[in-house]
Amino acid sequence: MKKKFIGVTLAVALTMSQLVSVGAAKEDEIRAAKEQTSSDLAAANSRVDEIEEQKSALQAEINQLDQDLVDVLVQIGVMETEIADKESVIEQTKADLVVAEEDRDDQYEAMKKRIQYLYENGGNTAWVQMLAEADSISSLLSKVEYTQELYDYDRDSLEKLAEVVQQVTDLGNQLETEKAELETMQSEYEVQKTTLETTLESKKATASDYESQLATAQAQAAEYQQLLEEQTAEIQKIEEEKQRAAEAAAAQAAAEEAAAQAAAEEAAERASNDSVSNDTADDDSDDTVYVDDNTDSADTYSDNTDSDTSSESRSSNSGSSSSSSSSSSSTNSSSSNSSSSSSKSSSSSSSSSSSSSSSSSSASGSAIVSYATQFVGNPYVWGGTSLTNGTDCSGFTQGVYAHFGISIPRTSSAQRSAGRSVSYSEAQPGDLICYSGHVAIYMGNGQIVHASNARDGIKISGNAAYRTIVSVRRLV
Repeated sequence: MKKKFIGVTLAVALTMSQLVSVGAAKEDEIRAAKEQTSSDLAAANSRVDEIEEQKSALQAEINQLDQDLVDVLVQIGVMETEIADKESVIEQTKADLVVAEEDRDDQYEAMKKRIQYLYENGGNTAWVQMLAEADSISSLLSKVEYTQELYDYDRDSLEKLAEVVQQVTDLGNQLETEKAELETMQSEYEVQKTTLETTLESKKATASDYESQLATAQAQAAEYQQLLEEQTAEIQKIEEEKQRAAEAAAAQAAAEEAAAQAAAEEAAERASNDSVSNDTADDDSDDTVYVDDNTDSADTYSDNTDSDTSSESRSSNSGSSSSSSSSSSSTNSSSSNSSSSSSKSSSSSSSSSSSSSSSSSSASGSAIVSYATQFVGNPYVWGGTSLTNGTDCSGFTQGVYAHFGISIPRTSSAQRSAGRSVSYSEAQPGDLICYSGHVAIYMGNGQIVHASNARDGIKISGNAAYRTIVSVRRLV
């Protein structure tokens, strides 16, 4: 009976061992696959983040290009208005020139007629007649003086009218030059508009491609996520099966143990019954009791062992406490050094800031003008910032002021908020003259130096008010 029981138990144990071995191999395989899937998912998520970052940066560029295009369109509209206004002034100047020329010609004709009349009515004899008709020397002098005054009046009037004609002619030429400059600026804005539109279309196409890449990467990440969840579920299923097998084995072992215990008890009971029968048959006999004199000694040994263990424990705790104290001291020292270093860094930063401030305050308007005029004749390049190889208007002003430690924004519209505002009547050399879409540096006496356009480059203009002045900013 006992042998049969042991055989069944071994068979069950062997079967469970095989099942556990097969389950373990499958679990290892799935866990390895899961690890690879996790790696693939991390790579896919990283790619998604990378594409989203690139897309975000590209979208920022597109937004800036949109704003630049709006600004250019606004400037084109401003140019059209200013050119129309300039044409109106030119037309009025042409009309004034016609009137001035007519007045000059009329004055000249009147003077010619008076001179002609004087000579046609006697020529030199007229003077003889004037002498003959004079009642006295004073009368004669009065007539001569009147004749001279009339001549001087005609001559002065003619000269003044000629001067007016010249002034009107010069104004007309100046207006024509300013109009040509505005037209050049307008054509450059048109080129900028075309460039921005082309760039914008290219960027938007790239953004669409990023959308496609992002959708693909997100779909791949979702697939990996789904596969990972399936693998996790399968591993969980295997774990549950292992748990159930373990519980079944435990139940089987418990049943076997209970059966063994029952068998043992049954055997013990039979043995007890047999012993009672034997005791009854035997004569009365005395039981011998043996006392183990070594018990106290064992107890004493145990006590000594506990004492030694306690001592070792206290020694270990003492060492740990000492180590902790040393670590705390080291940490405090490191913190102190870090604080000292931070204080030195802050002091150095403060010193640097003070130096920069003094550099800015040392600039003067005349020094700024003198430095800016060194670059007259250098080329104009839209979007450029090189004072020697090419710059636009705002890049020119930014570069000049930066030489003196004065920081201003990059664009002409943003530079209108730099420094403090003053009126044009209060403008001083070194002030920033702001127009719509353009900036210049005031030189004094109505002159400006600026990066004008691609045709003229950096130049000096004699009329700061050739365009509508939006703002005057004082930076020094």
